[in-house]
Amino acid sequence: MAALGGGLAALILGIIGIILWFGYFIKALQAGVPIMLILGGALAVYLGFEELKDKRNTPDTFDDSTSSLKSEVETLKDEIKQLKEEKKETESKDQ
Repeated sequence: MAALGGGLAALILGIIGIILWFGYFIKALQAGVPIMLILGGALAVYLGFEELKDKRNTPDTFDDSTSSLKSEVETLKDEIKQLKEEKKETESKDQ
């Protein structure tokens, strides 16, 4: 309940404040928005450069490891087939 009352009071005071000091509010926006755009743009440029450096420094070993993993999967599939066939043969002999 206290949070609801506090929130309602803050909302009413905020609306009254914007009405009374609307000119100051607009000046604050005029000062704050360009600064936020500059800082956000600088952060985006920095992160873009870092991503480019990471891509450039990453070795291209994924192709080699992928092909070796695929061949290993195929060998394991063949082994499973052989084991299933052996199991069927032993079950048919037991009956």
